[in-house]
Amino acid sequence: MAAALLAVAALGLTLSRPSSTLQGRETPVDKPVDKPVEEPGDESGRLLSAEPFETGMPAGSRAWRIRYTTTREDGVPATSTGLVIASAESAPEPSPVIAWAHGTSGYARTCAPSSAAEPLQTGGALAVETVLERGWVFVATDYIGLGTPGPHPYLIGQGEGRSVLDSVRAARSIPELSLGDQTTVWGHSQGGHAALWAAQLQPEYAPDVPLSGVAAMAPASDLPQLIDGVTAAPGGTIFAAYVLQAYGATYDDVDIGDYVDPSTEAVVTSLAQRCLIGGEAVLALAESASLGEAIFTRDADTGALGQRLAANVPGGRLTVPLFVAQGEGDQIVSPAVQAQYVKTRCAEGVGVDYRTYPGRGHLTLVAPDSTLAPDLLDWTQQRFAGRAAASTCNSL
Repeated sequence: MAAALLAVAALGLTLSRPSSTLQGRETPVDKPVDKPVEEPGDESGRLLSAEPFETGMPAGSRAWRIRYTTTREDGVPATSTGLVIASAESAPEPSPVIAWAHGTSGYARTCAPSSAAEPLQTGGALAVETVLERGWVFVATDYIGLGTPGPHPYLIGQGEGRSVLDSVRAARSIPELSLGDQTTVWGHSQGGHAALWAAQLQPEYAPDVPLSGVAAMAPASDLPQLIDGVTAAPGGTIFAAYVLQAYGATYDDVDIGDYVDPSTEAVVTSLAQRCLIGGEAVLALAESASLGEAIFTRDADTGALGQRLAANVPGGRLTVPLFVAQGEGDQIVSPAVQAQYVKTRCAEGVGVDYRTYPGRGHLTLVAPDSTLAPDLLDWTQQRFAGRAAASTCNSL
């Protein structure tokens, strides 16, 4: 068991409190009732409900679990849940917003961070207490399909990015809060991918949510390269299973059976239903070990899956300052691949503040003792203050 826990931690899989079921799945905080959602149009980001929330929240805070409208690719209506956390003390002026995009918690509906026993430990949230001390409000989407009907757009940019932007729109409708126009998006891992997509979607999809900046920590930036190498890491097949399930459910031209052996497909499908929360993360690791590294019968970056992965690389135009952080010891997101992604963005004229952290892995990059947190907070404070952002492109 100890070895399994260490492997889970090395992967960046977040362990919450012991689960309430034999499978390790957390009991949801509530049972959301999903109502029909009309074509969203201007109604994307409409707040459907906001219930007071206390589970795992910082001392001196007030929080709500929200349910709101958003859209999938091509404007298909959907719903998402999330958390909104503010200081217990009312702010004298409208508060800036940190829009948090969480790291991988799973693919299944039961894997929403807001349904976990320790929501802020699920998906790598960092510096929440300091965010509140500075008078900012923390808005954390669960994404479509986690807590609401799926499919969950795992590493699918449109669904992730829209979930982030619409969570901010919805939070503005909470009567007890006054939110300002200043918003900075933070995201880790899967959430880094979501944050980058939110930034490139914002000008057209959500011009009413102006961004001061976007910070992506160990983002899944180059998806073909990520999938090509992730199965070599201990438990990396978990992430591959999520990708196969999400892309197969979202895109008609992607068939899981084209990429895995028939005898493996059932295990991959089963693995995709396990959350990376509590004891179930250990079960997921054990199940992934039974698959081994070579789960693909053909290269994932070929055919329809390869084309879809390439289309979901966050390479669109960015008009806001960009902060990218990468642990030099990351086994999931390759530091070399990340450096190449940053160089490509720099060559396209995007100003990037790129910082690497020696000895930090995928999860330890966002651990409480990481020097990333003060760097990120200072960078964000400067964005809210309207100061010009530095770029490290010339030093790469």
